Amino acid sequence: MKQPLTRTSAILAGAALVALLVFAPARAQGTKDIVDVAVAAGSFKTLVAAVQAANLVEVLKRPGPLTVLAPTDEAFAKIPKADLDALMKDKAKLAAVLQYHVLAGNVSAADLKMMKDFGTVQGKRIQISSAGATLKINNATIIKPDVPASNGVIHVIDTVLMPK
Repeated sequence: MKQPLTRTSAILAGAALVALLVFAPARAQGTKDIVDVAVAAGSFKTLVAAVQAANLVEVLKRPGPLTVLAPTDEAFAKIPKADLDALMKDKAKLAAVLQYHVLAGNVSAADLKMMKDFGTVQGKRIQISSAGATLKINNATIIKPDVPASNGVIHVIDTVLMPK
């Protein structure tokens, strides 16, 4: 396993992921990066809007590997509209929330099942639990694990993770 990133490197890596989600060019089928995969899925519009609102696009220019815990539009819809609107306006808090969804390295669902917790690029740790085929990250369930990308992996989750 690789050495953990420094806080500055982790923040840059998180910001880089956000930039990829918004501005990465399309690639040939089968070589799509995390951003291309998320955009092509069509179910991450709120996530992409959040990345833009956080002004994190310019920071991220380097490739992964990264692991993204990607909340769907339905996951964002669980947040009361007033709270989501306030979050989208608070760029520092929004950036922290987005970076809490990013793990350094290519971390598969099988890897996560063997762990109790894992550090995010935001700096705080997520809690991991599993029962049978169900894998939970804090209070979110991974509804589609191990979506491959050329620069990492996406785990689709049903709830937005909030750092405490």
